[in-house]
Amino acid sequence: MGSWSTSEQLNPISVKAVCLKFLTSGKVKDLYDIDSETLLFKFSDRVSAYDVKFKEYIPQKGKVLCKFAEFWFNEIPVSNHFVKRQSDTEIIVKKMKMLPIECVVRGYFYGSLVNRWKKGETTLPEGTDTTLAAKLLEPIFDPTTKSEHDIPINKQKALGMKLVTDEQYAWLEKTSINIYNSMAEIAENAGFILADLKLEFGILNGKITLGDSIGPDEYRLWPRESYKVGKTQEAYDKQILRDWLTEHGYQKQFDDARDAGKEPVAPTIPHEIIQKMTNRYVTAYEKLTGQTL
Repeated sequence: MGSWSTSEQLNPISVKAVCLKFLTSGKVKDLYDIDSETLLFKFSDRVSAYDVKFKEYIPQKGKVLCKFAEFWFNEIPVSNHFVKRQSDTEIIVKKMKMLPIECVVRGYFYGSLVNRWKKGETTLPEGTDTTLAAKLLEPIFDPTTKSEHDIPINKQKALGMKLVTDEQYAWLEKTSINIYNSMAEIAENAGFILADLKLEFGILNGKITLGDSIGPDEYRLWPRESYKVGKTQEAYDKQILRDWLTEHGYQKQFDDARDAGKEPVAPTIPHEIIQKMTNRYVTAYEKLTGQTL
């Protein structure tokens, strides 16, 4: 199951989770079975980037992710699987059959979209500004598969792979963009830009329902005051770690290792990067929600 940080070990409510049936560990959260209808998500301080897990913890990260999940599920006007927050690092959710597709919405020309467009792997509407970090004409739906290494897909591929039906794809596209727009407005009012967003959905009682969790591991968040087209943006999410890895050549090392059939080796994250991530995660939560962590 992996190690817990000191803050997690001292949480008396969290320890109760050990008595529940452990199901699986993801990159960031652990899942426990409560009963036939509900699960417990336990958010950790673990961190990953470029599909590589790191040994270091990001203090307060689990708490931020947990409370952000509660905030967004209560704010977004779409049916979701959230039941309640159990503790500072745990939420209870309804069980459902997850759809094998990750619904990505992009509002800005940034991240993997840039490289894919340069390589001719994707197209953009005529008139799109392809300067780094420029706002797109309209938010675009840019889904991926759900796998160890997510693969970008379009509608034709999603239907061809039988991931979803035509009707489901249309609903997911429209709903995901609507959710992005709602969240972007909340972010804007708090002085942030929501650059992009990843959502997951499942089937609950026969209806498509928003699932998983929503927080700074699922989106890029930039402070509006420092936003400038044509440059790398300040990140209030785990992009801080991605940028450090890319700058120091680790992203290429990861890709080269996978190409050689080897497992990438995670470097040690510097203390200053860890501290910056903690500070910005907490700042983003408090500014967006108006609540103290």
